[in-house]
Amino acid sequence: MLWSCLLDYLVKTGDLTVIDAGGNAHRFGTAGQPPAAVIKLHDPALHHRLFFYPDLYLGEAYMDGTLTLEEGSLNDFLSILAINFAVSRPTLLERMSGSLLAVAQLLQQYNPVGRAEKNVAPHYDLSDQLYELFLDRDMQYSCAYYTAPDVSLDRAQQDKLRHIAAKLQLAPGMKVLDVGSGWGGLAMYLARTAGVEVTGVTLSGEQCRKATERVRAAGLESRVRFYQKDFRDMTGAFDRIVSVGMLEHIGVGFYRQFFAKTGELLTADGAALLHFIGRLDGPGTTSPWLRKYIFPGGYAPAMSEITRVIEKSGLLMTDIEILRLHYAYTLRDWQKKCRAQWPAVAALYDERFCRMWEFYLVSAEMDFRYLSTAVFQIQLAKNVNALPLTRDYMALAMGQQQASAAVRLDCRRVVRGFSGHR
Repeated sequence: MLWSCLLDYLVKTGDLTVIDAGGNAHRFGTAGQPPAAVIKLHDPALHHRLFFYPDLYLGEAYMDGTLTLEEGSLNDFLSILAINFAVSRPTLLERMSGSLLAVAQLLQQYNPVGRAEKNVAPHYDLSDQLYELFLDRDMQYSCAYYTAPDVSLDRAQQDKLRHIAAKLQLAPGMKVLDVGSGWGGLAMYLARTAGVEVTGVTLSGEQCRKATERVRAAGLESRVRFYQKDFRDMTGAFDRIVSVGMLEHIGVGFYRQFFAKTGELLTADGAALLHFIGRLDGPGTTSPWLRKYIFPGGYAPAMSEITRVIEKSGLLMTDIEILRLHYAYTLRDWQKKCRAQWPAVAALYDERFCRMWEFYLVSAEMDFRYLSTAVFQIQLAKNVNALPLTRDYMALAMGQQQASAAVRLDCRRVVRGFSGHR
């Protein structure tokens, strides 16, 4: 069988057994070497589909239940594939497809105004209840910042907010634009801790509605507001622009437009911070399964695809940081919560959706652990003197925020103590 020859060539590390649709077992890799998994194929059509187009049909087979795990977990199975794929040589088909990269990117990442909103809706307009089941308390749906691998998800997400705020070097009264503002957690954090005015824009109607509700409940309406609008339609002037997890939805063909708009909206001494998923091994394309079921029009760019546009935009790169395993830990923690809430997720949607969501989270974790995917933070300015000469101010600001957070927590405890002894 062709797929058997492919796995025999690919799998050298780990212990993988495949039971084909005829009930025959095939073993690959090194017996007894972890990670180990046994999968079963229930549809004979998978024998050729997984050879010719595994990037799409592997995920679909798991979703549909025509590929099941008999031993081990999905993490074990995808770890075996990712570990081995990371050290394998490109196949002839992959080398040939590389010559069509530019055309594929333009077709797959076509996100003009209007279509961009349609592309994000299938994912970000899912029920808020789904995201509440597996995100942290503040509903941060982006890479957290782990000062150690075993800190809690809630702590890591709060540290992410502190890290971003520190890089923005905020001052009271500044006007901040939050591009791709999600459920409003970052905007509310910046308004509370730095005394700034924040305008958030998102393409998701559900996120905009939820964020507005949260602002109203927190009493921050005078300092935080959200709009369902394409960033490219924004007007005005902002001292700071921050974007977390939004650049992945723009597409290579629209980067020039994005950075031109960023420069247009920034004040003369303004600064911006972009936080986004990227590739450490050069340009590529989004997997067909991820593009079809999770992020239509989405793409995680290589640094080279971003910097060459910035260099011609009139903006200056003032700081670059690469967060390597932070998103792997974030995805690990999201998976734990999702599995614990599997019945609740199934009640919202169905079992097939649960398997789709699990495959999405686990395969993404493998990308960050083994396949040259990371998170980039790029700081930009229009003026070379807009920010301090050294990075010391970032550590100082983060320490001040942590101290302020500790004081606020102690105050809440005191208030609760008094209220409990009335």
